[in-house]
Amino acid sequence: MRILIIEDEKKVAGFIKKGLEEETYAVDVACDGEEGLYLARESLYDLIILDIMLPKVDGLEVLTRLREDKIDTPILLLTAKDSVEDRVKGLNKGADDYLTKPFAFSELLARTRVLLRRGKTERQTVLQIADLSLDLLSHKVKRNGEEIELTGKEYSLLEYFMRNREKVLTRTMIAEHVWDYNFDTFTNVIDVYINHLRKKIDKNHPKKLLHTLRGVGYVMKE
Repeated sequence: MRILIIEDEKKVAGFIKKGLEEETYAVDVACDGEEGLYLARESLYDLIILDIMLPKVDGLEVLTRLREDKIDTPILLLTAKDSVEDRVKGLNKGADDYLTKPFAFSELLARTRVLLRRGKTERQTVLQIADLSLDLLSHKVKRNGEEIELTGKEYSLLEYFMRNREKVLTRTMIAEHVWDYNFDTFTNVIDVYINHLRKKIDKNHPKKLLHTLRGVGYVMKE
């Protein structure tokens, strides 16, 4: 799943980005409100983490413009401790939640997971296709009851396929959701990771789940 962080404090943005990437999310960072608006309008995100105090365009204005543009991506506001008025304004303008600085990453991660589930209007914690399962909470992947060890990027790739079962996913779609904004789509990295993933989930099983549609993309189906 793909997350946009709009935060001008580089240490804070780097701290959040590193933590979320370790949890297998693809993360983009914008350092001011103007850049944040551009990225949020040009790309599809599953969550936006938005600081209120931003240069060029402040966070509340970014929030207002995104909602005016009918962009309904869940938004988590980052606020200063004494900004009660800003928090109320933010929630009234369409923010989904807020977190005061300083904060523990564990709390930000918990709120992130809640908003991502809400944004997908789903309550399930396990994705399943045939005898392959992916636990969204423990990050354990099993096929026919046997656990499969995946790297963080392989896990993200599999999660994206399983959330979009039966749908044809192009290399561009995969790059946008599993990698970040700076990913070079002209490399063969996606194909390499898909081959690694296929070997781990399909190689020793008669029923293949991950299929290639030459010249089009990939699809996961029974």
